[in-house]
Amino acid sequence: MTQPAEPRAASPLADALERVGDRWTLLIVGALLDGPRRFNDLQDEVSGIAPNILTQRLRHLEREALVVAQPYSERPPRYVYELTAGGRELAGALRLLADWGARHGDDAEPLRHVDCGTPLEARWYCPACDAAVDEDDAQDAQLV
Repeated sequence: MTQPAEPRAASPLADALERVGDRWTLLIVGALLDGPRRFNDLQDEVSGIAPNILTQRLRHLEREALVVAQPYSERPPRYVYELTAGGRELAGALRLLADWGARHGDDAEPLRHVDCGTPLEARWYCPACDAAVDEDDAQDAQLV
């Protein structure tokens, strides 16, 4: 008789994916990186999202303290949505995902340096040492 497997310890990646790991949630966060948006503005910017899914994802982001909803109309109740400081911290991760998509997609263009036009590369940086860090010098966090 086999014993049930012990649940795996949560990993940083699993925790992050549980909070923001679906397509619509990441696209909503991406749309809010440019500043506060009303519901209809978000629906226009996040192409193809159904209103009920947008409502569900916004409520989830509020519960996760990544988005705050500020009322701007009482009748009918309407809100403007804005990222919290924690939500804005996702900007770097979204840029990395967008860069990966640009390098591996057919039509997307990578971010480029304004001055010379060269595609940008993301690098790890140690603020204590004031130095770029390569993968060999980085201590891996458990991804899964």
